[in-house]
Amino acid sequence: MSRRVRIADLASDEPTAAVRWYESRRPGIGAELFDAVTATIDLTVRQPEIGAAAYPNPQVRRLRVERFPYQVVYRLDEVEIVVVALAHLKRRPGYWKHRD
Repeated sequence: MSRRVRIADLASDEPTAAVRWYESRRPGIGAELFDAVTATIDLTVRQPEIGAAAYPNPQVRRLRVERFPYQVVYRLDEVEIVVVALAHLKRRPGYWKHRD
């Protein structure tokens, strides 16, 4: 049984902002980021426990986005995967830790 994916409210604008930033730097790269984030989320659906557990809550996991300095932070529930953040690896470390 695969879990459904839900993007948390606080995380919903983060991919759009990142895609716009990259697209403004070089046309086409924003779409590549979008595809990479989508592939990362798809991977979590196929293999929910693939991401590294985020201390102290092992239900919160992080998976790096290929080719970009981002990670998808997600929480595993019984029926869904909740994307908590699309977090840059260098900017504001751990800002997402207070999110549900």
